[in-house]
Amino acid sequence: MSIDKARGIVLNKRDLRETSLIVDFYTREFGKVCGILKGIRTDPKKFGSNLEIFSLNEIVFYRKLHSHLHLVSQADKTENFTGARQSMERVTCAGFMMEMLASIMQLEDKNEEVFDLALASLKELETNYNPEKIATIFKIKMLSLSGFKPHFDSCVCCLDKISGQSRFSLSLGGLLCPRCAPKDLSARPIFRGTIATVLHIEKNSFNNSLNLGMNPQIKKELNLILNAFLNFHLGKELKSQRLMNKMEVAVG
Repeated sequence: MSIDKARGIVLNKRDLRETSLIVDFYTREFGKVCGILKGIRTDPKKFGSNLEIFSLNEIVFYRKLHSHLHLVSQADKTENFTGARQSMERVTCAGFMMEMLASIMQLEDKNEEVFDLALASLKELETNYNPEKIATIFKIKMLSLSGFKPHFDSCVCCLDKISGQSRFSLSLGGLLCPRCAPKDLSARPIFRGTIATVLHIEKNSFNNSLNLGMNPQIKKELNLILNAFLNFHLGKELKSQRLMNKMEVAVG
């Protein structure tokens, strides 16, 4: 058993018996870490953090070699992203990012770029009044950095570049050129502007992507395709995504 220290964003938490919590953190140093905080529910002052979802914490934990559940001995909150907690839309967006991260990333699969993306997105949520755009950029970059991304830079079957009309196949995980389109008759047409938007966000930094304009038609198609892709390959719809969809309908 080794003692380790890390910066971790709280992805989710759940009760353990009557006194303790199990918390999933995403850390820069170790990737997703699952830890048990003993006695925190009966003695909250035992730790320097109340482990709010999407807060950033300094944690010290005993890493067990033959178990995925480690013992957290210290947790001190360093950033609460208070500005991101000022509206239901921003809280829901942050919750979506945490749920997506937790669903895609495997335990202790270190990815510093994913951690940096999550941190940058939460910081942007504090002052940006367009959480839907932040969520869209996060989805695209998260899929790309995790290796889970749909294939948008050529035909997913023959790998030829596509200069004209293409279709998007959920089951095959990418674009189909006209010649390969019969391989998935349920594939849907996709705007070239949507493809260009995805490729731009994949290749540019998070901050540069924030400056990219998205017309309503492309934004709608992006969300439809990305959400369907996530649902299909995860085998479920993320609860926070369902809530975001309801909010968008209400606003629209």
